[in-house]
Amino acid sequence: METVELAAAREALRTRGPLVHCLTNTVVQTLTANALLAVGAAPAMVDAPEEAGEFAAVASAVLVNVGTVHARTAEAMRLAARSAATAGVPWVLDPVAVGGLAYRTTLATGLLEHRPAVVRANASEILALAGSGAGGRGVDSTAGTDEAAAAAAALAGRTGGVVAVSGPVDLITDGDRTVRVGGGSALLTRTTGAGCALGALVAAYVAVTDDPLVGAVAAHAHVALAAEIAADLADGPGTFAAQWLDALDALDGDALTRADLRDAG
Repeated sequence: METVELAAAREALRTRGPLVHCLTNTVVQTLTANALLAVGAAPAMVDAPEEAGEFAAVASAVLVNVGTVHARTAEAMRLAARSAATAGVPWVLDPVAVGGLAYRTTLATGLLEHRPAVVRANASEILALAGSGAGGRGVDSTAGTDEAAAAAAALAGRTGGVVAVSGPVDLITDGDRTVRVGGGSALLTRTTGAGCALGALVAAYVAVTDDPLVGAVAAHAHVALAAEIAADLADGPGTFAAQWLDALDALDGDALTRADLRDAG
């Protein structure tokens, strides 16, 4: 993959300002919305079952994050994913903490039938969703990205989309092509909601690219580069979060050409 493709995706995102419908967990809603605004997208948090399906059909992209799921939001997620698939709206699944808890695991597994454009998760979550593992320690992975590479490729083949495995070096695959994205900062792991915000940014990028793999890689590269800038300026995790949002806003297409991409087939 050429970094010029990431630059074009960044400029398309800023120009088109996609509307991203987020069904996400209550812990991260503000950071997720602010991250979307920072990159030039428009967030909407519509999670009532009475509205979710209708709104998903007119959004530019949809994020389904099962982090703090309960019966009503689970129903909204099912309706939104089905509506998005029917309307041809790309949607992203973030299967937070699947494997360790049966309810969310069943929900996320069932949502796969609506063929998400991207599944974004850590290695333990990908292994569990693919039926190859029992999950991690809550929201934290106990497996490395390379351990989940085969499961990610198999899951991509099952959904017909892209699977992105987050870690110190992210692994992103559509089953045929695989790209690794390096960089970032350990402070991302000490910022509540950074990974969930990444899922929303993946949705934003996929909304403006014809190739979901390019969109997913662009989102991961954008987050990693912004994290490097923020880490240089921050005194700790508190100031890092603010600096990270500022860096997300400041990075343009030319900046994304400096992404640490490692093609792997």
